[in-house]
Amino acid sequence: MHLIQRMKIWKELRRLEQRAREQPAPTTFVDLGQVYINLDEHDKAHRVAEDGLALFPKSPELRQLLECARRGLRHKRAAELRAKAVRSPDPAVYRELAQVLVELGDSAALHQTCQEWGVRFPDDAGCWLVLGQARLVNFYRDLAAREGQEAVRCLERAVQMAPEDVQARRMLGEVLYRIGAVRVAQQHLTHLVAFDATDAEVDALLRHVASLADHGDDVEALLDEVESQGSLRHASFTATPRTAGDEGMARVRDGLAHVADLPGVQKATFIRGSKALVKGAIRDGKDPFLRVARVVAKAAHRFARRLDIGTANKSVVEGPFGHICVCVYGEALAAAQCTDAADLSKVMAELQEIVAGALHVVEG
Repeated sequence: MHLIQRMKIWKELRRLEQRAREQPAPTTFVDLGQVYINLDEHDKAHRVAEDGLALFPKSPELRQLLECARRGLRHKRAAELRAKAVRSPDPAVYRELAQVLVELGDSAALHQTCQEWGVRFPDDAGCWLVLGQARLVNFYRDLAAREGQEAVRCLERAVQMAPEDVQARRMLGEVLYRIGAVRVAQQHLTHLVAFDATDAEVDALLRHVASLADHGDDVEALLDEVESQGSLRHASFTATPRTAGDEGMARVRDGLAHVADLPGVQKATFIRGSKALVKGAIRDGKDPFLRVARVVAKAAHRFARRLDIGTANKSVVEGPFGHICVCVYGEALAAAQCTDAADLSKVMAELQEIVAGALHVVEG
């Protein structure tokens, strides 16, 4: 790139960065992120997309920018892992590379990597597990018998090479009972219970499978029937509706109402993704308090990641508006705006309880 071109690009970057600070808008963040992508600086584009979504969480353009930046980072990580596998081959490197390729949806590169992985480390069942996972995703999406046959073959190979691999055996058992091979699936799930008798989830799954009708052991014929009918014989056990989610959201609402009633608390909110529950004098989704809560949470997370000091969970912002207490973990965020009369430690403890309870909520 010529010097004059570089100077023009950096001048455009400075202009867009200043506009993003002074007059933030989704299009400004998208333009700024696109310039970084053109410069192959996907990490900076990722940061710009996160900053934009903190202010404009419902913007589809910013979500597309974030996904584009993530794909660029995955491609970069895949290239680094390929080079590392050439220099010093290791099963852990191949496993990470294969998982990145699965996320990228690059089936050809995945099969090539797993083939090389199996040749270099013939006693490692990991390549068959990853291939089985990828084939299984395709089968559940398209219900194609060929994909199902390959998934079962790869998972059976992984179980044969590593009989105590819980993940491979569970995935194999689940796909077998869902296509109707209930008796064979029970055998694999029984092995899982034998490995860990304290796993209540596997025990519940085994009881669920025992109540289903068996349609034989001919896996190939069962897969052909699934493809012709366009549906699986049995529904997924984890896909059944659970009332715990509704109860969890009720606890979140009650907890938020309790925080709003504390002395000195003016506003309170619980945010998960683009949805928010609010209490107090909040007019609409453009309320400055909601924006400040999102921005503070994102900034705290990013600062902690950059310094490599863990995860920022709780923050207090002070200003002419009083105090804004923010407690965040993952996508769950709870915040409250308080006056000087509020007991900030008590408010923060209540917000932490709300976030902790929200981690168990199952969203529909």
